[in-house]
Amino acid sequence: MLSILAALPLLVTTILIVLLRVPASRAMLLSLITTILISYFAWGIAPLQIAALCLQGIGTAANLLYIIFGAIFLLNCLRYSGAVDTIRNGFRNISEDQRVQAIIVAWLFGSFIEGSAGFGTPAAVAVPLLVTLRFPPLAAVLCGMTIQSTPVSFGALGTPILVGIRSGLDLTSAGFVEGSDVAIAAAAHGLIGDADTVLSQIGFRVALLHGIIGTLIPLILVCLLTRLFGAERSIRRGLAAWRFALFSAVSMTIPYILAARILGPEFPSLLGSVAGLIIVISSARRGWFLPSDGVWRFPKEQDWLDDWSPKATSAGVPSEASIVNRSLLHACLPYVFLAAALLISRMPVLPIAQWLRSPSVTIGFENIFGTDVDINHALLASPGSTLILVCLLTWWIHRMSYGQVRTAFHESSHTTLKASVALIFAVPMVKVFIGSTDGIHGYDGMPQVLATSLSEIMGSFWPAVAPAVGGLGAFIGGSNTLSNMMLSPMQFEVGQQIGTDPFWVVALQAVGGAAGNTICVHNVVAALAVAGMVGREGLVIRRTLLVFVYYAGTAGILGMLLCHVGS
Repeated sequence: MLSILAALPLLVTTILIVLLRVPASRAMLLSLITTILISYFAWGIAPLQIAALCLQGIGTAANLLYIIFGAIFLLNCLRYSGAVDTIRNGFRNISEDQRVQAIIVAWLFGSFIEGSAGFGTPAAVAVPLLVTLRFPPLAAVLCGMTIQSTPVSFGALGTPILVGIRSGLDLTSAGFVEGSDVAIAAAAHGLIGDADTVLSQIGFRVALLHGIIGTLIPLILVCLLTRLFGAERSIRRGLAAWRFALFSAVSMTIPYILAARILGPEFPSLLGSVAGLIIVISSARRGWFLPSDGVWRFPKEQDWLDDWSPKATSAGVPSEASIVNRSLLHACLPYVFLAAALLISRMPVLPIAQWLRSPSVTIGFENIFGTDVDINHALLASPGSTLILVCLLTWWIHRMSYGQVRTAFHESSHTTLKASVALIFAVPMVKVFIGSTDGIHGYDGMPQVLATSLSEIMGSFWPAVAPAVGGLGAFIGGSNTLSNMMLSPMQFEVGQQIGTDPFWVVALQAVGGAAGNTICVHNVVAALAVAGMVGREGLVIRRTLLVFVYYAGTAGILGMLLCHVGS
């Protein structure tokens, strides 16, 4: 009965958004109400605790909206400065084929942004850039969500591994907790060294799994585009780009795996994507591996279906834009500054990164309503602050007028408000769901109850579903880091119970948690917001669900081989 009750919030969300196509703004309100009622009546969570968790969720939602606003503001500044035309022409000089453009911008550049910033930022940055390249906004969102799989486990300089798994398995920088199951299992399964070394070895296992599974993601991406948005509505034109798609995949995944092996969890996505960008763009300029079936482009805008774009599409340059002859480098400088600033602000060894996260510049409230719930946001370290700083630099380096910046600001505010309703309900629902561990009845939290029930049903077949459970954690929690933090202990324990290497099961958790970002509700809301498409969450999730099933299913098959045939 507890398992059924714990599943109700997820069932309500899935049925309303995916099946009944109810906008997330209404669906998440009903899901929040359902979660609150179950927490209070079934789990016995105190009303003040629920209220504190809801308030914590509103704070997190505000931080997400801050990032969304910054991304939209940057796009609008580039539109009104006239830089959009220059960027568009620059990509056309590489290739006019929009399959090629999708792979370079979404897969490679998006992976770089994930490696440096994480937490949904790739969609907020890559989606607007694709819109400027005349992608239908819905297609741009699909691209941005599809790639949020392979690079995610090492996003934000390895946060899902270094914070998520470290916290979940209770590892410390000083070493293992003396006599813990993790320390004993590490010695038994040949993971030698201190806790940081073991995390690096787990990270290498995660990278191997991603490297195998992620190799097909660029090909799946272009097949989805040609099937859903092409004039022929066929995957044939997508499959015709197989050479470029696979070449782009291995150009990223091979350096990615090597970085995980040699340098640790901080750098796979970051260095893999940089290597991929250099290799693939250089090759594309020379015409190597490009599709041999001619140039593929989306239909003209007048032929787009109603679902593909908002009523008033934001693609292209508005009439107020100043048409300026500038180099591609000058037009792209804001993105160069953005990438550099995200990287600098996230490297712990740098003083600026430490200061941005120091208590003196952190907005925080402790023990809300007398509970153990806290709110802490390092506002200056948020990607939203970096994006706004880059917007101000764009104002200067592109010599925009005050009127252009003011108009861009107002348009960005209006678009962000549309996304706010869904997020204000979605994130508190997640916080209450995850925080259902302190009730008077002493039950485990709802996520743990669900996972434990699944493990009892699956038994020795658990490795086959471990990635899907990790994806469920990301669907609920909104990030790979939170999924790893929440479910790694349970995954480790089940691995021990079924007599297999529990660290491979934890690696499967991390891979599934990364893939879960493709279907996470508030990630989808954020991506739709920057494209001006809020309200079409179900439409996107029904498409990205195919990507998640491929990723989690393939990881499960590999997991069964690794855990039961031999590591």
